[in-house]
Amino acid sequence: MLSSSIPAVSVAQSAAPTVAQTQAPPAAAAYTPHRVYDTKRRRFLDLETLIARIARDADVAYLGEFHNDPGTHQLQAAVLEGIARRRDGKVVLSLEMFERDVQPHLDGYLADSIDESAFLAASRPWPNYRADYRPMVEFAKARAWPVVGGNVPRRLASVVARRGLAALDSLPEADRPFVASEHSCPRNEYWERFRETMGDMSGHGMQLTPDQVEAMVWRTYEAQCVKDEAMAESIVRARAAHGTLVVHANGSFHSNYRLGTVERVQRRDRGARQIVVSFQPVADLDAADGRSQRKIGDYIVFTLAPTPTPPAP
Repeated sequence: MLSSSIPAVSVAQSAAPTVAQTQAPPAAAAYTPHRVYDTKRRRFLDLETLIARIARDADVAYLGEFHNDPGTHQLQAAVLEGIARRRDGKVVLSLEMFERDVQPHLDGYLADSIDESAFLAASRPWPNYRADYRPMVEFAKARAWPVVGGNVPRRLASVVARRGLAALDSLPEADRPFVASEHSCPRNEYWERFRETMGDMSGHGMQLTPDQVEAMVWRTYEAQCVKDEAMAESIVRARAAHGTLVVHANGSFHSNYRLGTVERVQRRDRGARQIVVSFQPVADLDAADGRSQRKIGDYIVFTLAPTPTPPAP
């Protein structure tokens, strides 16, 4: 879930659904300003070409997002629609935004055995579900595509953030299916990037020594790894079960630089063809420069960042 705008294991993403969340979402804008950069060919291209390449060449496609960028979410829905036009049969939609323990409720809603209000009441949707993720789920539902809640339950990630990865050894038997069957959390490039992104946690109102800060950041990183392992295992299982393209939406940190979830899928399924798309909100599309970020993914989709709302006088 970590992106440049949201902490790694924040528990603030979850909120009880409201009546407004169960209503139909507003119509999407006819055009979402964007530019697509091909990092391998080092040139800009159109969104339809990107979608065609995903539909043709990928076994797993990552749509790495900033969770609070409306343009990104509109384009994610457009990517799903474009894939549907180019591929016969099913595609699997995999989401960081739903956790493994709510999969029965998600399946029940897709099968029309429960209504949307019951689904939302039981599945802990993110606060921005209605506007940002509901269009993708509804699109998949209309086409009878499977939707996978791939993330580890937040309460289990929080246990790891407090006690470390060893806490998984003492999980109750009922919780074991909700975490991956194997975990790897090395001090590699992913760790270095995570530590840099987390910054100095000593300023969060706690008087800690440098060693204590390092230990805290490390446990938080272990919780991040637990999330990546769960999503990777869920993606690989979905691909094996359905034999089709899996489109996975996650916070961009989970897939940028082909680290996080991407490297963990590769460990489990070495033959999987993976395409990493990183959505990047910018203030000026004309000034967007993919060359300086070309290692971040296979494609960068620059979106027009929302204009900050001025404070009330």
